[in-house]
Amino acid sequence: MNAPSRLEEVRAELLRAERSLQAAQSLFAQGFLEDSLSRAYYAILHAARAALLAEGLEVSSHRSVRRLFGLHLIKTNKLDVRLAKILAEEQDDRFLADYDAWFHPERERVEKRVTEAAEFLAAIKGFLQQR
Repeated sequence: MNAPSRLEEVRAELLRAERSLQAAQSLFAQGFLEDSLSRAYYAILHAARAALLAEGLEVSSHRSVRRLFGLHLIKTNKLDVRLAKILAEEQDDRFLADYDAWFHPERERVEKRVTEAAEFLAAIKGFLQQR
């Protein structure tokens, strides 16, 4: 079996991002707020990985995605700085949702995160289409 091309990797990450966003939206509608937060973050993570792959950067850790996204896509003005803020806030909330048993987010907070995940994914798709 041949190794996937860079374009195939980018597409696979985008598909994961889209599926994670759909899961976040579905979980939100069903009232599973912590799980919705987690899936919203993964939608963003996979979209960010797709953008980084398109730039020729392979990343494996959550921390490196956040760092390299800022360094290669935000500081170079390829993407709006707001996206870095969304990535950071979503990552922080995902950590709480997944690991803090006392964390119970408000519905409005989760709705904002799911909406931001959709905006993030749309921005990344736009970026990739321009490339």
